[in-house]
Amino acid sequence: MCCFITAQRSPVKSFYLPEWYEKAFSKITKLTHSLKNVDLIAGRLVNTDDFSTIIDDNIEHKMHTFKSLVRTFLGSPSVQEALKKNVEAAFAAGKCRPLGCFSKSNEREPMTVNSLTKVCNFLNISAQQRKIVRFTICPQVTQHRIWMGALEEILSELNTEMDSLNCQASSKGIKIGQQIVFSCLKFLADTANSYDPHSTSWMRLKPTRFDDSPTSHKWEDVLEMFNDLIKCLRSEKGLQFHVMKLEVMKEGLSQIKDVFVDKNTAYKEARYQESLVQKKLSKTLGHSSKCLFTLLMYYLYGSVRDIEVDICGGVYGGGSGDRACLCMGRILISDEEKMVWSGVKQLDRALGLFKFVWETAGMTGVLELQGHLWCAGAEDRTLTYRGNLFFIHGVIQPNQFRF
Repeated sequence: MCCFITAQRSPVKSFYLPEWYEKAFSKITKLTHSLKNVDLIAGRLVNTDDFSTIIDDNIEHKMHTFKSLVRTFLGSPSVQEALKKNVEAAFAAGKCRPLGCFSKSNEREPMTVNSLTKVCNFLNISAQQRKIVRFTICPQVTQHRIWMGALEEILSELNTEMDSLNCQASSKGIKIGQQIVFSCLKFLADTANSYDPHSTSWMRLKPTRFDDSPTSHKWEDVLEMFNDLIKCLRSEKGLQFHVMKLEVMKEGLSQIKDVFVDKNTAYKEARYQESLVQKKLSKTLGHSSKCLFTLLMYYLYGSVRDIEVDICGGVYGGGSGDRACLCMGRILISDEEKMVWSGVKQLDRALGLFKFVWETAGMTGVLELQGHLWCAGAEDRTLTYRGNLFFIHGVIQPNQFRF
């Protein structure tokens, strides 16, 4: 089976002279100390002690430099040899053996996954199979509870981040943003369907005839609040991801802006309006839609963040029959237990997404999943998480290189 790799090819050489590795390893060692207790999770720099967001251009630059240097190390002959031996040992234990994983420079590039198109391109899914994927996924991820849950998650994360920033240095934009987010969340809570769909019809509460609530609202009201939020937060440092997600969800909101939202309507009418939301979103959100991808992530994992992979890897021949193996990698600052398991869980989420799409598309063969994590000073070992195999690799010191 061929490798299905879509990441852009790296212009750098696959390996360098030993002197280069000596200098680079020294730099990597220094960076591991200066970046202690720092991790990059879903594109967000965090303090691993309390998972608070770190907003520091210097630290961010160091993190990207560290990961770039380690990626270059992975192309060295000795690292490739060690990787091959570790994989062979796992194959002897009955696991899938991907042939030549991470051997090409484009397989060691980072990848951000924010649409079904990227997933399908990576897996080499045909046009006909993509139709099946979209036809199957859309009705599931556009359910009213998923749509509402994703919006609330985005707003709640934004609210938490603004609270943190407000404690450090308040600004007019953040203060206005907090007021708008409060109004958005209140709107969603107030207009949520108050009926229990599992109760019998005679048990369901009827709308109050003399309710003082205003006239029925539309989703256009939420769209306007999102537009206002984007305007006042666009220039706020540290909120770029959240502003981007607001922009992404505007795609869905614009498609349902004429749909009414009112908890005080009759039960059947409320359910009809909810079905309209699902119908319109299913019809209009396509493969390249980042809004659809956000809903899929919330449906699968309860998260609205995109998938960030340090080392994209690829789909490789499994060594026997119709088995294939998807390999992806992550680069860690240290091999501390909490950081390793955090990396494993993030990588497992990425691998799980690709397998979900693979199986939904009805691809031929069994797709096994394999994760690889690299960190300086770590001892080579394997872990099993949710039935998948994860390799922990140490970054090899210069005196261990053989050319």
